[in-house]
Amino acid sequence: MRRLMLAATVSLLAVGAAQAQVTAEAIANDATTVGDVVTNGMGQTLQRYSPLETLNRDNVQNLVPAWAFSLGGEKQRGQESQPLVYDGIMYVTGSYSRLFAIDIATGKEIWQYDARLPEGILPCCDVVNRGAALHGDKVIFGTLDARLVALDRKTGDVIWNKEIADYKAGYSYTAAPLIVNDLVITGNSGGEFGIVGEVQARDVETGEIVWTRPTIEGHMGTLNGQPSTMTGTLNATWPGDMWRTGGGATWLGGSYDAETDTLIFGTGNPAPWNSHLRNAGTPVEGNAGDNLYAASRLGIDPATGEIKWHFQTTPREGWDFDGVNEVVAYTDREGNGRLATADRNGFFYVLNREDGAFLRATPFVSQISWAEGIDETGRPIYVEDNRPGDPSAAAEGEKGETVFAVPSFLGGKNWMPMAFSQRTGNFYVPSNEWGMDIWNEPVTYREGAAYLGSGFTIKPIFEDHIGSLKAIDPDTGEIKWEYKNEAPLWGGVMTTAGGLVFTGTPEGEFIALDDETGEILWSFQTGSGIVGQPITWEQDGEQYVTVVSGWGGAVPLWGGEVANRVNYLNQGGMVWTFKLPRQLASAG
Repeated sequence: MRRLMLAATVSLLAVGAAQAQVTAEAIANDATTVGDVVTNGMGQTLQRYSPLETLNRDNVQNLVPAWAFSLGGEKQRGQESQPLVYDGIMYVTGSYSRLFAIDIATGKEIWQYDARLPEGILPCCDVVNRGAALHGDKVIFGTLDARLVALDRKTGDVIWNKEIADYKAGYSYTAAPLIVNDLVITGNSGGEFGIVGEVQARDVETGEIVWTRPTIEGHMGTLNGQPSTMTGTLNATWPGDMWRTGGGATWLGGSYDAETDTLIFGTGNPAPWNSHLRNAGTPVEGNAGDNLYAASRLGIDPATGEIKWHFQTTPREGWDFDGVNEVVAYTDREGNGRLATADRNGFFYVLNREDGAFLRATPFVSQISWAEGIDETGRPIYVEDNRPGDPSAAAEGEKGETVFAVPSFLGGKNWMPMAFSQRTGNFYVPSNEWGMDIWNEPVTYREGAAYLGSGFTIKPIFEDHIGSLKAIDPDTGEIKWEYKNEAPLWGGVMTTAGGLVFTGTPEGEFIALDDETGEILWSFQTGSGIVGQPITWEQDGEQYVTVVSGWGGAVPLWGGEVANRVNYLNQGGMVWTFKLPRQLASAG
């Protein structure tokens, strides 16, 4: 459903009737251009780094609100979107699969699109949406009923609307699409329902599928409407027919490395959570129980959907340590091409940019209990008595032995995107310090029903903080500084050439920190917890910063004792835009 705001449209048309389309060149160069933001991650490699330095450590205290836009209604749940900016318009997705076009000069609504969500949608972790994609005259985003919608970016009219998967079987979609070579690339959500992860590529003009790549072995990919190749080898790492409902959702979307012409997607937990049902409860020879390609990173050919390489962060996964966390391509201090990812399992990995080969891994959260470390091949050195117990070995087979595992299933780092600074060479990783009581239970697959086979309760491990923003040297794994926050951190991070690191807190503070020391240089109270993703751009010689505020996401729904600790936080839904006035840019 579209709602058009005529007054704002008149204002927009006055800017200029002939508006340039979003080109492939604009998308490819997004990380280096400063007048717009046309991709998720502020560039296809997801570095979330801006070369702008007008706003810097000396003048950031002069940053002031320019306008605020309400997403409407009471308690609209979590707002995890990253806005996009192009040709005077900001595009912001909201909870319940809504999309807003906003005049960046005034903060007025131009149009709004509300997806007509059916009854019975099955989002596991709140009704969030993490952003849209731009191409040509289209703005494209996904919906909670697992559809992909392309709208005219000037009017909000529907151009095409396609089904990604059947929402009744547990599928949904929350990530920002990725545009590569006139293809729109998407993953899927629903790993807690026994779905099968998949990456799809569609013709951006028509929405028709070009290729598909399932992420669990045994499933057949397609190319141009015909079967292509099987993912992996049938039953090589999965027992019996469990691969048919094997999970591995690609729910966070992916990145694109143009230097190697590679799509890089992470895959979620294998299904069910109960690893004993997947023959992964005890050590086995080779990789027979690894459950490929769940909890992995995949390098994919964007032209054909063929898997070029894979790296599995948590083989035989049994704690819900998804492998979806973003993979960021960067160049290290010695000029080597690298890939970095901070995993839910608590380890920070560096891989070879060419082939995804493992180089090193270091812990980035405290008291990791499930593994002693990572060996020279990249495989975990398991602490076997920290795996949830086998319920079939328990009295009457009802509940396996409970273990206290660190990190919790919500991860050392969950979905919230980290940032890389080309200025310092460091990554800035939003993380959380918590553990969980976890146990396994019997479970049987039923379409559209939760397929866990586990129970859990999350608990803090420190009295004074849960959230921890860490500056990490990827060459050594050294933590250069740490910002501690009482509540869990659940929002994205952005860095700038001006020496700043921006992020938000569940308590509602939008903050700018010194990228070298972690000192807070500026803060603004937004009125609701921030779980969104900040951006920055330049307009008429002035630098702007935007973040979406609105508490929600998985923590209030799944957080156990942690959720109780933060139940005082208010929900909301506001787009806050700040500017550094020209006359204050040189004022220290």
